[in-house]
Amino acid sequence: MKVLITGGAGFIGSAVVRHLIADTNDTVINVDSLTYAGNLESLAEVESNERYHFEKVDICNRSELDRVFSQYQPDAVMHLAAESHVDRSIDGPAAFIETNIVGTYTLLEATRAYWNDLEPSAKEAFRFHHISTDEVYGDLEGTDDLFTETTSYEPSSPYSASKASSDHLVRAWLRTYGLPTLVTNCSNNYGPYHFPEKLIPLMILNSMSGKALPVYGDGMQIRDWLFVEDHARALYKVVTEGVVGETYNIGGHNEKANIEVVKTICSLLEELVPEKPEGVESYSDLITYVTDRPGHDVRYAIDASKIERELGWKPEETFESGIRKTVEWYLNNKTWWSRVLDGSYAGERLGVNH
Repeated sequence: MKVLITGGAGFIGSAVVRHLIADTNDTVINVDSLTYAGNLESLAEVESNERYHFEKVDICNRSELDRVFSQYQPDAVMHLAAESHVDRSIDGPAAFIETNIVGTYTLLEATRAYWNDLEPSAKEAFRFHHISTDEVYGDLEGTDDLFTETTSYEPSSPYSASKASSDHLVRAWLRTYGLPTLVTNCSNNYGPYHFPEKLIPLMILNSMSGKALPVYGDGMQIRDWLFVEDHARALYKVVTEGVVGETYNIGGHNEKANIEVVKTICSLLEELVPEKPEGVESYSDLITYVTDRPGHDVRYAIDASKIERELGWKPEETFESGIRKTVEWYLNNKTWWSRVLDGSYAGERLGVNH
């Protein structure tokens, strides 16, 4: 196949690109506008591969999208381009409306125009796979409840509301125009190449430099953690074997409170980096509780039984194995994250959002 991936320089997108180039014979067209979280250095291992192509294009730019479709004639679209940081969406929601809603609409229309002109067999085989989040469901009250594919939408933040909007657009383009779409909603991802503003890399890097480890509220917000390489495998499974019109929830079966995640990172660093920064006796001493953010969801948990039952996917990593791999990756890849922290990867300084 020829697969057009939007947001392929981002955290999850780059994992999907690396997976397709390493583990399939498919050609990848990476469409990314390289906003602050897009980093081509995450794709260094594939950039010279003849099956990989990069196009610096904003998904809100219809004429450029039309050019890309015409030039590469993809067999499938995997739509991962999105603004995705909740705190940033609270501080400045406009970018989330523009990228996640207007961008998705523009991409759908460019895809529909291209798809309409395909030969019948190619039209039948084509797929538009929209990658979304479990945050569209809001949060769960009970300790045993799980998000299923039919859970009603109750987004809490500008970010999750914009993703919910894009999910609805994708389903409407199937219902109204017949565009063959699929939707997946995933739990919290973690792993190598994660932008350092997110919880896990932020805690790893702050610990190593002796900085405070800011934890919102009491730290008891629960998330289901999914190793990003497991997610990449799941996404490819859906785009190649999923049923048009279906939604698949993708989770890691790893529910952890945020404070438990932070303490696990501290324990691993005690083992792996016993020589601490000056003045630090224990990494866990750096934990600092800060005022909770507005509208903070308490618990997310995914029921991923459908994708296992129907497509045969389940995560390979436990949280314990995945978090160890993640910490070790950051310890062994200082060049990558130091260039993100000082902004040199993008030619400008970018501070970490605490």
